[in-house]
Amino acid sequence: MKIRRPWVIRTLCMLGYWFLRALLATVFCKYWRTGRDFQPAHLKRHERYIYAMWHEYLLVPMIRFSHSSARLLISQHADGLIVAEICKHLRMGVVRGSSTRGGVEAVRQLLRPGRYRCVAVTPDGPRGPRRKVQMGIIYLAAKLGWPIVPVGVGYRQPWRLRSWDRLAIPKPYHPSAVVTAEPIRVPANLDREALEAYRVKLEEALLDLTAKAERAAATGRRPFTAASSQISTQKAAA
Repeated sequence: MKIRRPWVIRTLCMLGYWFLRALLATVFCKYWRTGRDFQPAHLKRHERYIYAMWHEYLLVPMIRFSHSSARLLISQHADGLIVAEICKHLRMGVVRGSSTRGGVEAVRQLLRPGRYRCVAVTPDGPRGPRRKVQMGIIYLAAKLGWPIVPVGVGYRQPWRLRSWDRLAIPKPYHPSAVVTAEPIRVPANLDREALEAYRVKLEEALLDLTAKAERAAATGRRPFTAASSQISTQKAAA
């Protein structure tokens, strides 16, 4: 049964927000990277990026990106309304739209001068298939001229919902890991075959980084060689 009354949705989202804050306050998150540090709070004023991560691992990044210059691109489907309401409580801005609904308006919002610095996108959302990059994020990167930062996320032994993405919920006092790599730049005015090559490149990068993040969260070991750096260890809700 779908919930359609706005006040019911708002109430449930408020309760969900406090549940997530309480839960994620117990989850320690390690951030690793190859190359530069791409945490939104550490970007230079002129820099603009698109962060790509799988839909199932959205919870910890939502908390880490809150109170920052990052905005979350959320679909205009009913499920997106729930995420948007929770983001309001996190004081995290949202942009509504996806490759199937509201995409043109989303691009218009992002192109407004000086309004946004970076945006987080779940390229396999809003309805899947799971861990399969859709072309929308590639079109968006080509249109905006913003590089895509692939983000891998992993939790140790998370709970899993029976949703299409098998949404992962971290367990209390279990570690999580966030891993980033160098950005992928998509040139403008490419044909569909060239865009497809970038889609495959991003998908392979996300699969690789997610595997590294899941392994790091499970074992506590460094996901890269010693030449790569561990940036920070902190509670996810800090």
